[in-house]
This record gives sequence, C-alpha cells and structure tokens, in this order.
Amino acid sequence: MAAYVAGLQEKPFRAQQLLQWVHQRGITDIAQMSDLAKTFRRVLADHAGVITLPVIQDQKASDGTRKWLLDVGAGNAIEMVYIPEDDRGTLCISSQAGCAVNCRFCSTGHQGFARNLTSGEIISQLWFAEHHLRNDPTAVRRLDTEADAEHVNRVISNVVFMGMGEPFLNYDAVLTALRLMLDDHAYGLSRRRVTVSTSGVVPMIDRLAQDCPVALAVSLHAPNDALRNDLVPLNLKYPLKELIAACDRYLPFAPRDFITFEYCMLDGVNDQDGHAQELIQLLRGLKCKLNLIPFNPFPESGLKRSSPERVKRFAAILQDAQMVATVRKTRGDDIAAACGQLAGDVIDRTSRVKWVDKVDKQV
Repeated sequence: MAAYVAGLQEKPFRAQQLLQWVHQRGITDIAQMSDLAKTFRRVLADHAGVITLPVIQDQKASDGTRKWLLDVGAGNAIEMVYIPEDDRGTLCISSQAGCAVNCRFCSTGHQGFARNLTSGEIISQLWFAEHHLRNDPTAVRRLDTEADAEHVNRVISNVVFMGMGEPFLNYDAVLTALRLMLDDHAYGLSRRRVTVSTSGVVPMIDRLAQDCPVALAVSLHAPNDALRNDLVPLNLKYPLKELIAACDRYLPFAPRDFITFEYCMLDGVNDQDGHAQELIQLLRGLKCKLNLIPFNPFPESGLKRSSPERVKRFAAILQDAQMVATVRKTRGDDIAAACGQLAGDVIDRTSRVKWVDKVDKQV
C-alpha cells in the first residue's frame, strides 16, 4: 500500500490511513474517507476501488454457526465459517478454491482443486465477516484484554486457516494476508489468535517460522507412515519423521509454547488403543496439544465416525500419558459447516499430484 500511494505521489502515512478506512472501519466509498485530501480522493476514485467477493449463499446453523459461500469467478466458489462462542468469535477461512491434497476424510479434497486465491480474496473473507457481523448485535464480542483495547467492538477475535485448501501450497498470498491480519493499522490480531493449519508441507513450516510465526496446527490423523500415506497422501512426500522434526524447529518461534495436532477419529481405522500408544511414542518430548475431531461422514469417503465411547477411551489413554488431548465439539454440521465438510462449487482443472510437487519450487 505504501508503494501504491508513492506511485500516486503521496506520502507513506496515506497508506496507513487507507488501511484504517478499509480494514478497521469497513469503508468502501472513497468519498467517505474524510481525512484524506479532496484532491487525493479524486485521484483514488479514478484509479482504485474497494471490491468484495459476491455472496452466493448465507446459512445459519441452529447453534449460531454461520457459513457463507462466496463467488470467486469462473464457476468456482469458496466457503468460510463463523463460529461464535462466549469468549471469542472465530472465523475459519479458505486459501484455495478446492484442495490439491485429497485427504480421504475431507469432502473438500474429493471436490478437486481449481486454483489459488489471491491475497485480496483471502483477506476479503475476514473483511466481509467482520464488517457484516458488526451489524448483527448478537454477534458482537467486546474484548476486554489490554491488547484488544483499540478493537473493543471487533467481532472476529480469532482467525483459522482451516477452510478450503492447503495454505502452504499458496504460501505467498497467505503470507501477505497474515501480515494484514496482524497489522495494527488493519485488524491488529494477536499472533496467538491467528492459526495456520497444514497437512504437513515441511519446507513451508520452516519458512513461516522466519517470515511470520503464528499459531501452527498440523493435520496429523495417523500415528505411523503406512496409515498416514493412505489418509494424507502428502505424507508420501514429507513423512512423519520430517514433519515432527519441522514442528520441533518451529516451536522456538511460535507465539504459543505448543503445536496443535488435529486428529480425525475414524471408526476402526485410526482410533484403536494401539494407535493411541503409537501417538504417545511419536510425539514424546514435543510440546503439543492433540485435538480429537469427530469425523463428519460423506458418501464418497467410505469411512465412519468413531463412537463417542471409543473417542473417550482414546483420549483417556493419551491423558494418562500426560498428554494434552481434547475432543472438538462439532459445530455447524446441520449446514455442512463442520470440519471436513466445506466443498463449495469447485471445478477440478489441475492435477493434485502435480500441484503438490510445485511446492519444492517455492522454497
């Protein structure tokens, strides 16, 4: 933005003003940006505009969860989900239209991959949800911590890259969006409140540690390579030994003192006592938290959800070994907004395997 306003022969502080008008106040009409000089506003009106993604569908679940389907052109759509809780409002956003990783238990992957989102399309999700929900009095969360003093009316307190796509296969655009989320002139979110979830793109874990360390979540889902190769095909490229080592390297830079591992509970596949014991050995010595996720079935997967009793038993084994393990509460499943259910209107134009291979060229 500073480079853009410099190209219009304006001083750098104008960039900060523009960020505040657009991202903090949600203003799209340049004429309303009252502290900008009239001449600058006329120049902006001739050369720039604030454009948002069209909303195709807006659904609200019985538990208050909200899901939007957004049009990204050429017959492609993305989904994002807002999850309200007593002490926070979490927005789950997408980084790609579709997904190239094709995990067995994820309906998004079964829909195929269309394209990467631009940084503007990524941040537009947060912009829309934040300013749209400010007009909904039931959604507002007043945050009382000192760090949030400048954002007391903010609705979105947490952002998670757990929607459609693998964020690290769209690294540059995600990085730009992350920096905007953290910028005090834009959204001013804490690094602890922004989470990037990855299926295990090892080189990009190391890059994020240097570029913009935020909270890290890893889609694990299996305690050994043989099983993970079947559930998460990316494991063939970056096996568990490399993945766990990368997580260990990330910890000194992480804003939290642990890595979150997501583990989708699949009946008879990865939920047995022996699998829990293997997890204990795999993660021994690594500061981490295990988030056990009830599977949300869809016909093409051929998989079933673990019973509540089995999940409870699995969690107990981990907890008895002094591991932090929680069971994620399913939210928004009545509008297909729960974990692994986001699909949208995706066209599969790109080979998943070839796209994943491109990551080496980004390092």
